[in-house]
Formats: sequence, structure tokens, C-alpha cells
Amino acid sequence: MVVKIRLARFGRRKAPFYNIVVAQARTARNSKPIEVLGTYNPIPQPPTDGEGKPFKDIRLDSARTKYWLGVGAQPSDPAWRLLSMAGLIVPKYRPGASATQHAPPAPK
Repeated sequence: MVVKIRLARFGRRKAPFYNIVVAQARTARNSKPIEVLGTYNPIPQPPTDGEGKPFKDIRLDSARTKYWLGVGAQPSDPAWRLLSMAGLIVPKYRPGASATQHAPPAPK
């Protein structure tokens, strides 16, 4: 049984809202998940105090997410990015780092 952590889209047209869910790997995107771990709103929301930058809201149950990662659930690429922003897993890609910086020098 392959289990994935992925995003399930909800909301209106041009106003997406995502649930971060644990689901079977071979089920449809919006089928019933095993468990809902949290939500993600990609539309920038204004700050509540009126000052500062707008933010994208990520709400996540970190204890349950750590459990599912511990038993072998594989996050999709967008879910991986959100979980790395929450500090639960190591980022796949570092911003500003190119592939040539990580490659060893060519032999002469």
C-alpha cells in the first residue's frame, strides 16, 4: 500500500484552497483521503494588524504529519515544498543554488 501526502484542491475558480491530505497513491485527486493533515491558502492574505507584508496561510498538524512521514508516506513535490517551509523535512532545492555549484570539478 503506497501512501502519499498531497494537495486536494477546493474553492472556486481562480480562488484555490487546498487540503493537505494523506491518500492512496492510485486514487483520484479529490477522492476521500485517509486523513486531512492541514490546509493551504495560496492567495496572499492581508495581515491582521494592518502592517507588514501579505502572507499565504499554511495550517498543519505537525504531530500527525511527522507520524505519516515516519511510517513511509511520500510527499508530492508541492507538498514537499510546504512541509519544508514548515520545517518538518529538508528542502529538495535551495533557492539561489544552481546545479553547477553542487557538481564536483571536472578532471583534467
